[in-house]
Amino acid sequence: MEEELKCPVCGSLFREPIILPCSHNVCLPCARTIAVQTPESEQHLPALLHPRSPAPGAAAAAAAAATPGPGAAAGSTACPNTECAAGGGGDHADKLSLHSETDSGYGSYTPSLKSPNGVRVLPLVPAPPGAAAAAAPRGAGPASSSLTCPQCHRSASLDQRGLRGFQRNRLLEAIVQRYQQGRAAAAAAAKCQLCDRSPPEPAAVLCEQCEVLYCAACQLRCHPARGPFAKHRLVPPPSHPGAPGGGDGGKGAGGGRKLPTCAEHDLENYSMYCVSCRSPVCYQCLEEGKHGKHDVKPLGAMWKQHKAQLSQALNGVSDKAKEAKEFLVQLKNLLQQIQENGLDYEACLVAQCDALVDALTRQKAKLLTKVTKEREHKLKVVWDQINHCTLKLRQSTGLMEYCLEVIKENDPSGFLQISDALIKRVQVSQEQWVKGALEPKVSAEFDLTLDSEPLLQSIHQLDFIQMKLPPVPLLQLEKCCTRNNSVTLAWRMPPLTHNPVEGYILELDDGDGGQFREVYVGKETLCTIDGLHFNSTYNARVKAFNSSGVGPYSKMVILQTSDVAWFTFDPSSAHRDIVLSNDNQTATCNSYDDRVVLGTAAFSKGVHYWELHVDRYDNHPDPAFGIARINVVKDMMLGKDDKAWAMYVDNNRSWFMHCNSHTNRTEGGVSKGATVGVLLDLNKHNLTFYINGQQQGPPAFENIEGVFMPALSLNRNVQVTLHTGLEVPQCVKQPKLPNN
Repeated sequence: MEEELKCPVCGSLFREPIILPCSHNVCLPCARTIAVQTPESEQHLPALLHPRSPAPGAAAAAAAAATPGPGAAAGSTACPNTECAAGGGGDHADKLSLHSETDSGYGSYTPSLKSPNGVRVLPLVPAPPGAAAAAAPRGAGPASSSLTCPQCHRSASLDQRGLRGFQRNRLLEAIVQRYQQGRAAAAAAAKCQLCDRSPPEPAAVLCEQCEVLYCAACQLRCHPARGPFAKHRLVPPPSHPGAPGGGDGGKGAGGGRKLPTCAEHDLENYSMYCVSCRSPVCYQCLEEGKHGKHDVKPLGAMWKQHKAQLSQALNGVSDKAKEAKEFLVQLKNLLQQIQENGLDYEACLVAQCDALVDALTRQKAKLLTKVTKEREHKLKVVWDQINHCTLKLRQSTGLMEYCLEVIKENDPSGFLQISDALIKRVQVSQEQWVKGALEPKVSAEFDLTLDSEPLLQSIHQLDFIQMKLPPVPLLQLEKCCTRNNSVTLAWRMPPLTHNPVEGYILELDDGDGGQFREVYVGKETLCTIDGLHFNSTYNARVKAFNSSGVGPYSKMVILQTSDVAWFTFDPSSAHRDIVLSNDNQTATCNSYDDRVVLGTAAFSKGVHYWELHVDRYDNHPDPAFGIARINVVKDMMLGKDDKAWAMYVDNNRSWFMHCNSHTNRTEGGVSKGATVGVLLDLNKHNLTFYINGQQQGPPAFENIEGVFMPALSLNRNVQVTLHTGLEVPQCVKQPKLPNN
């Protein structure tokens, strides 16, 4: 968290932090050093780039400005950093009074200074209050002051109040104070763990590898910087902001802290929050100030709302941090595996090369070099990934600790001053953990295989075999699904697979435990198979192939098709006079002649039942209901050719028809509102019809085999609506299928 509490200009802990309009923070003394003043007539030119000439008395003026006078502000104590000290001074420095560049004492362009954090700042040399007016060219307008954020480089103009126009970050100031107290307490409590003295000496260093605290004497005696300890890293003793004595300071300070008052109205406390300006306001700001027409909400409600948002965002970052810690453990294990596998490969390689005696001696060195390079490459990639992940984890952890300390504060207005920026930072930190960031970039396996069987004359061309059979594909069960009588399968190759894959072979059984057959061969990793049996269980598997051959099969996945069929009328195969509506579930016709329309499902196995509701029935037409082949004739009544089996019916009676043969006349017809049911039993190989729930005649057709589609013929005097996915009527019992 310490990085969150350091000023981006001086690199030290914040002192009198102020909040810039961009939501970043900077020390008040540092803000004076990076502020720039430019006469209005010269705003188009960068400051400090105008020609300068030395002026008499400039050195004396600079010396006088560097010495704080009796009127200096109490809160503007000089910053220990050089850049901060350059901006110290009294009220004239705080308000950034204008001064002439000709009086600055510089004869040419002054290079910028660089802070410990790497931020370049322009040195601001304070001048006496009257110097600017005396040195300004005649006719020049008033000077303007601006401040550039050292982090995002956004500029902010200062008004007549100067730096006092920026709000103090009281919350950050309290956290810094509590952190300093906790660090001091933790440093005082750190004692050497190997001292013979009583009490032990304070610890001077901590060994990260040994995890032992040493004083200076014990470190020289027990942990010298040579031999096996040469690569150990010694760091200062740990400091914990939450150590005893550090936590109560913040609480006590918060409990006795005076309630903040409005910057515009000193006698009023903050009571509301302006959503438009994103700042706390008092009652008089609403009555008299610029916030009168803004969107204003209660301070306490907004405090709770922003705390909840920050806590929610922190949960996401916390989860990513936990994953990162687990990932670091995985990477360290990967390092060990790579080391072990590398040693195994080297030993195997040496044994094979020694067996080939003199002819292999020259090649052995080359092959060992390849193994070493491969191992070093993998180790480098993993170490780079460890360092990168550690850095991200440290940044996220620091941000989390800082945010948690902010949440502990009981200053609503101070919290709301920084909550928006913190929420955005936490969200950005969470987005940094992109998908794939917590996966190893290399595997521990070495894809190097040495074949020691070739003839002696081929020894000089001996090299590692790069091509292997492809590994086992992984079925992505979350993407595999069934819909009606179609199944969709998806698969992928294992991560960190280097063997090339030229294609895949998908195999499916017959849905009854029979032989597998190839249903797809290609490069895609997603395949949908249509036209399967309803109420059937299929087994599927996939394998990959390349020029070296075919790899092993994947694990088998079991797919169950729907128990009942859901389908609609098929607009692609219907006669052009057929008009479909209601999502292709309602059919009408534009012609007085009979026209045929088929369903979208095809049946070759099982028991299926669907119904057709007669929505309109005029002038006693003869609609026909039944089943047909895909190539049935579409411009005549259903059943007049040998590709359809149907029942046609009028308002009094019905007939069964196939190959234009009429049989089984049965009393009872249809009218508007009637329901016609069709039962196709391919286990018994027969077809049965129902009208209004009652069976119409005997089973219409028997010994039917093959693939059938629901079918209907009608003319413009009839309109019907299809209903599917229905249970088989109770009067019909489905026979049990034999277990194969």
